[in-house]
Amino acid sequence: MKATMKSLAKPYAVLFALALVIAILGRIGLGIAASTGILAFDYISASDVPILDVICSILTGSAFVGFLFAAGLALSLSTAGPVLGAALFARGEKGAKRPLVAFLWGWATALVAIICLVILALGILSAVQVGSMSSKLPGIAVIVLGVIIFAAFLGTLLAAAQMVLIACLERAENGKALARNLILACLGCGAVVMVLTLGTFWALNQSPIPTGTLLAWVAADLIVNVALLLGAHRVAAKPAATSSVAASVAPAGKTA
Repeated sequence: MKATMKSLAKPYAVLFALALVIAILGRIGLGIAASTGILAFDYISASDVPILDVICSILTGSAFVGFLFAAGLALSLSTAGPVLGAALFARGEKGAKRPLVAFLWGWATALVAIICLVILALGILSAVQVGSMSSKLPGIAVIVLGVIIFAAFLGTLLAAAQMVLIACLERAENGKALARNLILACLGCGAVVMVLTLGTFWALNQSPIPTGTLLAWVAADLIVNVALLLGAHRVAAKPAATSSVAASVAPAGKTA
């Protein structure tokens, strides 16, 4: 039992370290959002207020608890998608290393995550809340367009995450190097995503919404996501000794 716990301690320590890095970056982002007015954390019932403040103010009490489950499912799926792609690559599915393949599966993962979120959200909000939200939200055409753009953003982001994981596998010669690569990638890429998220949310949470500014931030999101995707692919493609980490999880007869 002691030997088993010891052998599993390092992988779990890496997992916990990654979670702490994300939590710290998230806390920094929330602090900036609160201090600069990007998001308000008070209940709002007035009209002509920023869209994110309206949504957050509606999610109170049991609706908030239910939304935690819905958001947790969507985020878990979004996290599992890139990890699954990297794991399949490590087991010998070389196609997972192609940027287009990663993007297509990232987009599919994002769409399914959004669908799951919508399915649960429709059962969380009461008729009064839906009516209140509908009176303040833009028309259905704008909402659908927003979902498509958001799915595109998430698709490129998840594809970039998958490629970064594959690059970490490819450049790691042992478990220690892999742990270091993952933590550094999480810190560096996470900081970039945090900054872009703050800017996008700032533009979205205005009344009225500055369409040009919002589209500029969305374009920046997409450009950076694609840059991370292609950059990680280039790093993974550099000549290097076969990763013993990836090879150790590949089935017999296959190489990572």
